[in-house]
Amino acid sequence: MIQLTEETWVADIVKEVPKTGDLFRKLRIDFCCGGKIPLREAAANRGLNASELLAQVHEVVESQAQHKQMQPSSLETKELIAYIQDTYHTRLREELSALMPYVTKLARVHGERYPHLQRVNELFTLLKLELSDHIQNEENVVFPMIQAFLQESTVERANALNPYVSKLQDEHQAVVELLKELRLITNGFEPAQEACGTHRLVLKRLEDLEADIFNHILLENCTLIERTRQAHLIIKSTT
Repeated sequence: MIQLTEETWVADIVKEVPKTGDLFRKLRIDFCCGGKIPLREAAANRGLNASELLAQVHEVVESQAQHKQMQPSSLETKELIAYIQDTYHTRLREELSALMPYVTKLARVHGERYPHLQRVNELFTLLKLELSDHIQNEENVVFPMIQAFLQESTVERANALNPYVSKLQDEHQAVVELLKELRLITNGFEPAQEACGTHRLVLKRLEDLEADIFNHILLENCTLIERTRQAHLIIKSTT
């Protein structure tokens, strides 16, 4: 990553750390077509203190770095579920809501020139709907059932849990298929050479979202759900 200073162009900051786009959008700082100016100048144009704005940028950078450094697979089940909810589910809700206006605007403004952006908007809308329902069901129903089962593993609880876990994995696969199509139609989230700043931001954040979702699904499938499978095997071997 390049060193971010008050002299770094706003557009370059968003290119390096796409989540800063939310910060600039909130502060009404143009990071797209008007982003080729130093952060210092952008701050002055909005009557903001440049050093304070830079500090806010670094807070976003630090937040992303801390998220990537976590190794949650060794956590106990209760802590693991809390980690999934507090980290992945919270971030996912925030990013899906924050990214939706960008995706919609991109399809509206540039959809005629890049027709595939209409499909990107459709897929992202489906993804948002699917994931919103999915994580709500996990938190309200499936996670409490998993935690209860792993605390006291009985045949009855295993039989009750199995259909929910199967549905969970089917939903994971459905999300993966949506992401695969998004990657395919965007040429691996690669923007055209002439693409504007917003176009580049959307594709980069979609790529980051894809990575986050894959890590999220991997953690659930290979750690949390695998623990339920192992517990179920133990029950079978003793009955």
